[in-house]
Amino acid sequence: MSGECGPRSMATWWVEAIGLVAGGLGIVAWVPQIREVWVHGRHEGISIPTFGLVSVALLLWLVYGLIVESPAMIIANIATLVVILAVVVGVVRLRRS
Repeated sequence: MSGECGPRSMATWWVEAIGLVAGGLGIVAWVPQIREVWVHGRHEGISIPTFGLVSVALLLWLVYGLIVESPAMIIANIATLVVILAVVVGVVRLRRS
C-alpha cells in the first residue's frame, strides 16, 4: 500500500482492515483446538493429513498475498500457519508419548 491519500487509498485501507478482522477471527477460531491439545492433552479426531492440506492452502494464500501486496493476507496467513503448527506439534508430541 502506498502513502497516497484519496478515495482509492481509503478503500484500500478499509479492505485491508476487513481482511485483518477476518484473519483475526480465523486465528481465534483455532484457540479451542490448541486448548484441547496443549491443555487437556486430547488429540483424538485430529487428522494430520488434513492439517497438512490446510497448511498448503494457507501457504498458497500467503504467496498470493505477497504477490498482490496485501498486508492483511500476509499477516493472517502467517499467523494462522503458526497456530496450525502449534496444533500439529502438540498432536505429534502426544502421539509419540
